[in-house]
Parts: sequence; C-alpha cells; structure tokens
Amino acid sequence: IAHLRAAIAEVKTRFGRLDVALNAAGIANANPALEMEPDQWQRVIDINLTGVWNSCKAEAELMLESGGGSIINIASMSGVIVNRGLEQAHYNCSKAGVIHLSKSLAMEWAEKNIRVNTISPGYTATPMNTRPEMVHQTKSFESQTPMQRMAKVEEMAGPAIFLAADASSFCTGVDLLVDGGFVCW
Repeated sequence: IAHLRAAIAEVKTRFGRLDVALNAAGIANANPALEMEPDQWQRVIDINLTGVWNSCKAEAELMLESGGGSIINIASMSGVIVNRGLEQAHYNCSKAGVIHLSKSLAMEWAEKNIRVNTISPGYTATPMNTRPEMVHQTKSFESQTPMQRMAKVEEMAGPAIFLAADASSFCTGVDLLVDGGFVCW
C-alpha cells in the first residue's frame, strides 16, 4: 500500500489531478479446489481482488479533489462464467469479486462523479496464454470462442478508451464483456 500511496502522490505532484485510472491485476494457476492450499487461495484473492480495491480507494481519494473521474477495472469473463476444463475456483471468484466490487463502488461514488466500470476480456493472446506448452490449450480456447480466435491485447484498448471518455458519461457499474462471443454459448 505504501508504493500505491507514493504513486498517487507522484500523480498529484506531476499532474495535479487524476481523471482516469485503469487497474489490471491478475494471476492464475489452475488447481482443483480440493487440492488447493489456503495460502494459494489467499494469494490470488489478495492480488486479483484486494489489490484492485486498494487501487480504487487511493485513486478515488485523489479524483474527489478535482470533481470526479473514471475508474476502469480489468476483470474477466471468468467472473461471469466457469470455464470448461479449467479448475480455477480461486481465480473465478476473484474476478467475480472485481465485477461486484466495481458495481458496488459505482453506486457508492455515483454522487461523487466517479464512474467505476469493468472490462471482462475473454481468452486473450498474452504471453501467459501463448507459451509453447500452451499450444493445445490455446487451440481449445480458440475453438470454443465463436469468433474462432483469441483476442489480441490491443483489442482491449478501444473498450478502455470508451469507458474513459465522455462517450460513456452515463455508464457506471457496467461490465463490458470483450470475449468474441464466448459467453453467448
């Protein structure tokens, strides 16, 4: 938290205000729930959910000083569905928590002119998902997605720009699924 507070202080010193913040925190490692140790569960929750909460709170405190802003949190389609073949209850719960945290903060902070929304990506071609040992899993991800491919990382920029911009000024508490149609099935 000290590093987070220092970063927010640096933003205030350099720019005098904070209008838009994007929080992306996430680790995942598949592990059946019955085999999961409590420390593995807690580490995923601490990083994926509590880290986002700490960031939102610090960002909102600075946003309040200048009349509001937009906070965008990266969740996952795994916060809305349970992925076939992936035993990752801890990850799914953490991302569902990010979605619900964002909706809760959106309602608490609406009168303060702070909008809080989430982007829930589907399977995305990140370095974690494109390692050579993941080739069979990647093919499965692609075949299960109606668009028959994984998203490119760059395809998350447009939704983030939309949620940061005045074009979305009446959007708060929104979970924007960017998943190639995956959750439609």
